[in-house]
Amino acid sequence: MENVVIIGSGPAGYTAAIYAARANLEPVLVSGMQPGGQLTQTTDVENYPGFENPVDGTLLVETMRKQAERLGVRVLMDEVTSCELSGDAKKLKTEINGELEARVVIVATGASARYLGLESEKLLMGKGVSACATCDGSFFKGQRVAVVGGGDTAMEDALYLSRMAERVTVIHRRDQFRASKIMADRVLGSDKIDVVWDSVVEEILGAETGAVTGLRLKNVKSGEVSELELQGVFVAIGHVPNTSFLSGQLELDAEGYIVADRTRTSVPGVFAAGDVQDRSYKQAVTAAGSGCMAALEAERFIDSN
Repeated sequence: MENVVIIGSGPAGYTAAIYAARANLEPVLVSGMQPGGQLTQTTDVENYPGFENPVDGTLLVETMRKQAERLGVRVLMDEVTSCELSGDAKKLKTEINGELEARVVIVATGASARYLGLESEKLLMGKGVSACATCDGSFFKGQRVAVVGGGDTAMEDALYLSRMAERVTVIHRRDQFRASKIMADRVLGSDKIDVVWDSVVEEILGAETGAVTGLRLKNVKSGEVSELELQGVFVAIGHVPNTSFLSGQLELDAEGYIVADRTRTSVPGVFAAGDVQDRSYKQAVTAAGSGCMAALEAERFIDSN
């Protein structure tokens, strides 16, 4: 039986692993089949302490992984598909390595992008529709694109895309952004970014040709319908916590986020860190901080049991 198994390989997971390793708990980290979490979708991270200049998100996570492995963390590139957390021995079923047992589990699986739910969106996914501007933006150099959303992620995507696209249009269902003022001001001050307020996407056009050709928009106040010609659509309307594998094992809120007191969950010996339990901040540094907290809690739990 392992002392600690950490599920997830973003800043929360790797920080938890680093702290657990330094406490001689010999942790195992299950990275998932796409390691690194959302940070790998960001090219320039300029708000993570310790880096004078912007650092590539993938490089930052890779540095965390190397640090963890140097300290003795065993990293498994595998996926947890289901679990049984109620007993003293926490049981995790994985895709490749079979069943793992642990005295303590730290869940740091993060959250995934939320989509619009349109059939045309599904048909055109990867054919002009994306939820990752930094992954796919380079395919739209010199073209017209839209970003759907009004939070910090939407602002970051719009600014990133404005470096390469001919024109960026931000579509938001309200009359003001939810983003932080500094990010909103950057978007509103850009001469390459337009904003369509009070509007929602009714349809993504181009399914019949196999590539995005535009959007059908509806103004939520006037009911007016219009079309916008473009070649790419980037969806940035929030995230869904990656908790489906828990299957009723932990208390979740209405949106599926793990309910935690600091990092303690509803089950003794199970802790949660990062975006999987954070509905408010969703920052790499806060995720890393909660990973530290979870590892310290795990150490105390093991010492007292």
